[in-house]
Amino acid sequence: MILCECGEFIERDNSEIFKDYIKTSINPSTSTIGHQKCGFIFDFIDNKMPKKYSSKKELKSLAIRYADQCGLEQEDIGKYLMEVDRLKSIGNMSDNGILIIALRKLRN
Repeated sequence: MILCECGEFIERDNSEIFKDYIKTSINPSTSTIGHQKCGFIFDFIDNKMPKKYSSKKELKSLAIRYADQCGLEQEDIGKYLMEVDRLKSIGNMSDNGILIIALRKLRN
């Protein structure tokens, strides 16, 4: 699952993606994917992935959607949101990093 810069979660096997070729540091024609809805093209080779930094309110909304897609139980969603809030207040992590780390901490 990938968090696009537009705030949507997309999966690689989803119909919301398209295939494209971009110039990267290793090849002038590297195969990649893009998000159909917003047109953003992902560069997985040169680590130019989008880093979205939302407000706490926006991040909690993303966290709830992510928790639903990951199949978290209702009682775990509250713990997940608290961990997301804690990580957001600690530093300058991207939304994607916060969501993934909070889920890992919850599952451990």
